[in-house]
Amino acid sequence: MASKYDLIVIGSGPGGYVAAIRASQLGMKVGVVEKAELGGVCLNWGCIPTKALLKSAQVFDYINHASDYGINVKDAKADFTGMVKRSRDVAGGMSKGIQFLFKKNKIDHLAGYGTLKKGKKVEVKDEKGKVTTYDANHIILATGGRSRELPNLPIDGKKIIGYREAMVLDKQPKKMVVVGSGAIGVEFAYFYKTLGTEVTIVEFMDRVVPVEDEEVSKQLERTFKKSGMKVMTSSEVTKVDTKGSGCKVTVKTKKGEEQIDCDVVLSAVGVATNIENLGLEAVGVKTEKGKVLVDDYYKTNVDGVYAIGDIVKGQALAHVASAEGIICVEKIKGMNVEPLDYNNIPGCTYCSPEIASVGYTEKAAKEAGYEIKVGKFPFSASGKAKAAGASDGFVKVIFDAKYGEWLGAHMIGFNVTEMIAEAVAARKLETTGHEIIKTVHPHPTMSEAVMEAAAAAYDEVIHL
Repeated sequence: MASKYDLIVIGSGPGGYVAAIRASQLGMKVGVVEKAELGGVCLNWGCIPTKALLKSAQVFDYINHASDYGINVKDAKADFTGMVKRSRDVAGGMSKGIQFLFKKNKIDHLAGYGTLKKGKKVEVKDEKGKVTTYDANHIILATGGRSRELPNLPIDGKKIIGYREAMVLDKQPKKMVVVGSGAIGVEFAYFYKTLGTEVTIVEFMDRVVPVEDEEVSKQLERTFKKSGMKVMTSSEVTKVDTKGSGCKVTVKTKKGEEQIDCDVVLSAVGVATNIENLGLEAVGVKTEKGKVLVDDYYKTNVDGVYAIGDIVKGQALAHVASAEGIICVEKIKGMNVEPLDYNNIPGCTYCSPEIASVGYTEKAAKEAGYEIKVGKFPFSASGKAKAAGASDGFVKVIFDAKYGEWLGAHMIGFNVTEMIAEAVAARKLETTGHEIIKTVHPHPTMSEAVMEAAAAAYDEVIHL
């Protein structure tokens, strides 16, 4: 290991490792401080292993509905332990992939816990307690986040759990209460419900997935309730009694209090930033409301110190952290880079049906003062969706009536997370609604719904 680096990155998640690799490509000598598995939460305890679990649930769901496709299958059983093992194996394989990329790009893994010291130094304490100090011309903080805890919902790891524990439970619970209906909440709700767990979602806001367009929220709630899930909106968990064999959950609703018995409570109420014990105060890095303050290129108020990912402004998403890391490093190298457009960031939720969105919701576009044209195309009118047995959901697009600017796209349905990039790229290229209508989409595909929705906005839709 070298004692002096051009760049030291603290944290090896999708922000940290991407920044490190890009820096190496640009000729910098790079070290990455990581106390746990390479790849951070996303690869090891977030994005990747949850998708593996969700795929297992989807396959099980397919098998249970095989007769819909003219196939007879008998006595299919979900192997919960096997699903968890597959998920962990996928995560392990991805983490090893990061190890390979580090070797390929000659990046040093500085194993241990990193702390900032004055004079552009990083102190790394390994698991045996040995402390090594490294010098760097530039230091990027990419320490990510963890499950946020509510005072009345303390995570004990057994009966009240966060997303980490939800991925590796010893046995499948018979009854579960999921508190919070953001991406993490609804993904785990879908997973456990599909395997046969009795699931109740409790959401403080007046609708599920509250950051999404209102019509998307309504569609997901309908689908979840149709599957037998209980959904409680405008509701709050006030206390959880864990004294007995299970949990007694007290929920405050508009009608009063209700008690729900369950085996386990999943707290999915958001993400807290990992900025404690980093030495920020000692070196004078400014923070506000749990976030590190940075400029448009992720530079803090302290020379040579930068921050990216969940610990700065913007959406707490893996692809956002990666984009920030690349912008930060390229700016350090003096390249001509543009600030990230946070209004053109795709959001994806991988329950079933999937949700994908970018840009303004209909409500937000109106509040921003736009006169808008809205087009919507249901998958029930899509030949490919009908053939796939996946006709729930729709594509909704929003355009500025004056100039045709594509303001937003909102999708719910089968595989829509693979479709949203068209809208992101088109918005980046300032494509208009008419240009989307005249862009020939292949038939039969789910993506035709994007063209049809755009046509609907301009009263030119063919298949409605």
